[in-house]
Amino acid sequence: MKKTENSESIIEKSSLNNRISNCVKEAIPPALKTGLWLLSITVPVSFLVFILKITGVLQIIAHFFTPIFSFMGLPGESAIVFTTACLLNVYSSIAVIQTLGLAGRVVTILALMCLISHNLPVESMVQKRTGSSAIKMILIRLFSGFAGAVILNKMLPPDSPGISEIFAKTSVPAVGFTVEFQLWAVGMLRLCIKIMVLITLLMIFQRILEEFGVTGFLSRILKYPLMLLGVPHQAAFLWIVANTLGLAYGSGVMMDHIKRGKISRSNVNILNYHVAISHSLLEDTLLFVAIGVSAWWITIPRLALAAVVVWSKRFIDMFFKK
Repeated sequence: MKKTENSESIIEKSSLNNRISNCVKEAIPPALKTGLWLLSITVPVSFLVFILKITGVLQIIAHFFTPIFSFMGLPGESAIVFTTACLLNVYSSIAVIQTLGLAGRVVTILALMCLISHNLPVESMVQKRTGSSAIKMILIRLFSGFAGAVILNKMLPPDSPGISEIFAKTSVPAVGFTVEFQLWAVGMLRLCIKIMVLITLLMIFQRILEEFGVTGFLSRILKYPLMLLGVPHQAAFLWIVANTLGLAYGSGVMMDHIKRGKISRSNVNILNYHVAISHSLLEDTLLFVAIGVSAWWITIPRLALAAVVVWSKRFIDMFFKK
């Protein structure tokens, strides 16, 4: 009897190891492909900002945007970080933050803005495919990004202890071009390694969650809490998808659900108002946490802003229906 139980235990353990091993094997190739693609954008953008900095162009840009961004407690050069995020992704914006040598609460406020308003051209078109207006999504994200920054500037303490000042130590000193380039290259190499490792780990983690049914389990648990945020209970699973895969990668799953009639376009539209402001809670948040930003300050405000936007839409729709 004991022999049989031991045999079954060994078989189960072997099966478990095989399932995890398969998840790792399946995740690594797309992780490497995605990581290299992101680096192909991140490194050139960072180098361009580095050139703008050493040639003095950045100072001119910073001077122009200082009156606007100072209202949010940010220096003028923050406009480069925010614009990079809007047009590209959070990876590129982090590279610019490192190149500029920004630190402390400034990085936290910028992180919130970038997390809300990143990759607008791609992600807005993705949301358009699922039934929402691309222009509305862009405007909502930009407005929410600036509103969140203003609020966070009022709430953050002058010297928040939970925020790393790593960038203050790695800022480029005014020395020769060769030394400046070497400092930039070393910093960029470290960032590239971080990006590749983090993407690989996240993709493996995501595959394991799917393999063992954790994603479905979480969607059932989050069903009612999400309703408090204004998200329809039918969209609970898609909310999980948007926050694990992101908008760009999760669009295929969303379209599939619409085609199969598992969710209506009206409910997806409401979900889009939420995820436009708050998505990729796992991956994108961890990227900024990895550089010293407090997860608290860049997660709770996003969820709160998303709830305000969704409930505002719901009340407006109810008013006009009457």
